[in-house]
Amino acid sequence: MANILIADDEKEIVRLLRIYLESEDIQVFEANDGKEAMEILDHEEIDLALIDIMMPKIDGYQLIKHIREQKSKYIPIIVISAKVTLSDRVLGIDLGADDYITKPFEPLEVAAKVKAQLRRLNVSQIGNEEKSEITVGDVSLNLIECTLQKDGKSIPLTKAEFMVLQLLMSSPKRVFTKEQIYESAWYDADAVDDNTIRVIISRLRDKVGSEHIKTIRGLGYRYEE
Repeated sequence: MANILIADDEKEIVRLLRIYLESEDIQVFEANDGKEAMEILDHEEIDLALIDIMMPKIDGYQLIKHIREQKSKYIPIIVISAKVTLSDRVLGIDLGADDYITKPFEPLEVAAKVKAQLRRLNVSQIGNEEKSEITVGDVSLNLIECTLQKDGKSIPLTKAEFMVLQLLMSSPKRVFTKEQIYESAWYDADAVDDNTIRVIISRLRDKVGSEHIKTIRGLGYRYEE
């Protein structure tokens, strides 16, 4: 049974999501402010977090940052927020969120995205046990620690950066379309837009070197040694 944290100051939303998620054999921990959510994260084995951005005491952005900086275990994060601008979505993903759902939402959609993230997490863990590293030229990707190794240095990656780089490095010189990259990193291609993928690619170029990730105009991207 998976343990899910729902952090939202709207109690009716928490109650509604609890009903749908518990019907999927998921144990739900609930918090109505960021401080309470942080305490749960520090004392319970949480497998995935649903986080609202606008919460009292500690907001969702701070909470996401805390999870990514303090938790050694990778926890998928789905943001549920009334903040709908592109900059809000990009900031959430930039801090380490795996998906972004805007209010109002359909509870069945949230439940489906939760199950999809849990499936991806399980598949990733199985794959990591079979293979611990991908190396292409002077760049190595640690599949267990989700870090990049370059020039003797370990460089941290967000979940989205890791998933995109893992896809590109898995088949050097192969061109991957934007749709394939979306689905690799966010499962649902509708979860993000072109600007989001450009931000991720730009950050990866800064980390691995711009010469390694090529834009194939009109098609997508490929990784080169």
